[in-house]
Amino acid sequence: MTDPEFSDATYIEPITPEFVERIIAKERPDAILATLGGQTALNIAIALHKNGALARYDVELIGADVDAIERGENRELFRTIVAQIGAESARSAVCHSLDDCLAGAQNLGYPVVVRPSFTMGGAGSGIAYDETDLRRIAGAGLQASPTTEVLLEESILGWKEYELELMRDNRDNVVVVCSIENLDPMGVHTGDSITVAPAMTLTDREFQHMRDVGIQIIRAVGVDTGGCNIQFAIDPSDGRMIVIEMNPRVSRSSALASKATGFPIAKIAARLAIGYTLDEIPNDITRKTPASFEPTLDYVVVKVPRFAFEKFPQADPILTTTMKSVGEAMAIGRNFTEALQKALRSLERPEAVFFWPEHRSDVDLAALLVSMSKPHDCRLSLVQRALWAGATIEQVHASTSIDPWFLDQICLINEMADDLRSADGLTAGIIRDAKRQGFSDRQIGQLRGLAEHEVRELRHGLQIRPVFKTVDTCAAEFEATTPYHYSSYDDENEAVPSDRRKVVILGSGPNRIGQGIEFDYSCVHAALTLRDAGYETIMINCNPETVSTDYDTADRLYFEPLTLEDVLEVVQLERQAGTLVGVIVQLGGQTPLGLAQSLKDAGVPILGTSPEAIHLAEERGAFGKVLAAAGLPAPEHGTASSFSQAQAIAKDVGYPVLVRPSYVLGGRGMEIVFDDVMLADYLVRSTEINANHPVLVDRFLDNAIEIDVDAIYDGDELFLAGVMEHIEEAGIHSGDSACVLPPITLSADDIDRIRESTLA
Repeated sequence: MTDPEFSDATYIEPITPEFVERIIAKERPDAILATLGGQTALNIAIALHKNGALARYDVELIGADVDAIERGENRELFRTIVAQIGAESARSAVCHSLDDCLAGAQNLGYPVVVRPSFTMGGAGSGIAYDETDLRRIAGAGLQASPTTEVLLEESILGWKEYELELMRDNRDNVVVVCSIENLDPMGVHTGDSITVAPAMTLTDREFQHMRDVGIQIIRAVGVDTGGCNIQFAIDPSDGRMIVIEMNPRVSRSSALASKATGFPIAKIAARLAIGYTLDEIPNDITRKTPASFEPTLDYVVVKVPRFAFEKFPQADPILTTTMKSVGEAMAIGRNFTEALQKALRSLERPEAVFFWPEHRSDVDLAALLVSMSKPHDCRLSLVQRALWAGATIEQVHASTSIDPWFLDQICLINEMADDLRSADGLTAGIIRDAKRQGFSDRQIGQLRGLAEHEVRELRHGLQIRPVFKTVDTCAAEFEATTPYHYSSYDDENEAVPSDRRKVVILGSGPNRIGQGIEFDYSCVHAALTLRDAGYETIMINCNPETVSTDYDTADRLYFEPLTLEDVLEVVQLERQAGTLVGVIVQLGGQTPLGLAQSLKDAGVPILGTSPEAIHLAEERGAFGKVLAAAGLPAPEHGTASSFSQAQAIAKDVGYPVLVRPSYVLGGRGMEIVFDDVMLADYLVRSTEINANHPVLVDRFLDNAIEIDVDAIYDGDELFLAGVMEHIEEAGIHSGDSACVLPPITLSADDIDRIRESTLA
């Protein structure tokens, strides 16, 4: 959003009241829309109101005014509004000091939930089981809240959690865009929970009651033009429903709901804020219905969070009300099991994908039930394994409080795995049944002792391929004109390829440390540029947080996992008409790079950097040979495929050494080691080392200046786009180091040498 072409004026400045007021003084805007920028934007709007800047410059807040923001974000005011409309909140106490918190906990009884006001991502929140916990969590919460206010609530751990996304216009029309259910029960931040849309386990009466309460809340709070997110909890034992909280703005869940439904919440919220009504805004997908038609889903959407605890081994992996995930993946299927399995493989974490040990007796069931009793990033895998090993739904529910309906769905997946393993042969019927429950070719191969490509060849020989359905916001009641697709092993194909020249762009998948929105930025610009050049652009990605998965960024969007199997099926469909010029893999980070060679081997043309060139750059030993052939100096190094080889290289070049595997991003698996003991520990803990997975061991450069160079080369001419000098010395990852552009301490001769080396 900081690209100049997206706005008439763009300021890259700190988002603080002082800087924003200076920009207001210069630009003299008529209004400020603060409901699309998250909690930061709302807090700035409140600060500008309190310091008088809005009144001084006669600036109107649109979307939600100050009173509405206060009513939605201030815990005490919001609780009062909920009571006034006849709904129920958790028993609670509003506190402004640690003494208030201690007194409130005495009245409510432990455990208590601590929720600071005016914060995002659960910052400063937590569950206190005793006074020691409360002093620690409430102290952090009071500091995190800009109003030094926290709400203590009675514990509702184990209740089912739901969300509603709503929108309202200035004529008091309200639509419920989407219902979302958390698979994890209360106690886990919704950003860390597996979620499903639409809600699966609500009765119609419960949903209608929740819908009525949500509409009353958005009206009572006063969100006059725009969207909001409201969270609810339901006691599974008696159906008691309470309102947890409200965001009087678009939220993380709003992005998910937009991608899940095809209803662009932020885009419509902006139009509502300037005076349009819902019935005046056309639906871009159908082009026949207005935005006042609530989306209807004839499919299931599952979102799974991506964590990075492997980067921080000392971090507490237990999930709480404070958000810990760094990204998420989303998948769409015709049923829950299909969507869930597609979402899990979209995470690109082998341990997240369901696996079925051949000998069930080897599974320690008692240990699994204990381990899954606390929420953590691997809990769903433990649930699946426990059910596979013979645990009952009742046992797993008692341990996790996950609704029995979801557990029954996982049992269906396990039963399908059992059928696959025990079948006399892989018939068309059993393969199709497995595919309809989301099994990948690799999973089927593991169950049958076959390689992935063998399953794929067998499946293709039986003419079993996915069809591609369309996200149309209306359950096929109206024809969709926007090609937003997902795969399923259903009967009818709805994606008709065009006869144009086309290019496929592979996105970056879920955000993670080292691979984030910077790659999505590149993919989006590639799509826009290729469209201007006359090509049809086809985007494949699975990240709901990105611009590349907006249905109007590329000409065609496939919301699919970035695996070889899923990408090849999209390519096969698009090749049925027109000309597939090729696939771009170099803009989406490490994920598509890892697919480059396999795609080429499958006969798919790779545009831009070839797989061979990618290998020379990514494989450490090969890159060392490139440097030597070009006559460029490099630290003394060697490639090792065993500990003894790594030890010998380290002794030869001298400690400290930098050890790193090939084909990684964000410094994953890299470490500076200072002796043999650290080297041995690294090789056991951080990476797999063998002939197929060697590591590079090179001398660590002390007191060196690190430089990043971005360059473009067309085969004849080199364009040096930027030379960035790191402020920290070498040894700090470039993603963690402050840097300056242009470089400060480099001479003109240094820049010339950098240019010559880059060209070489």
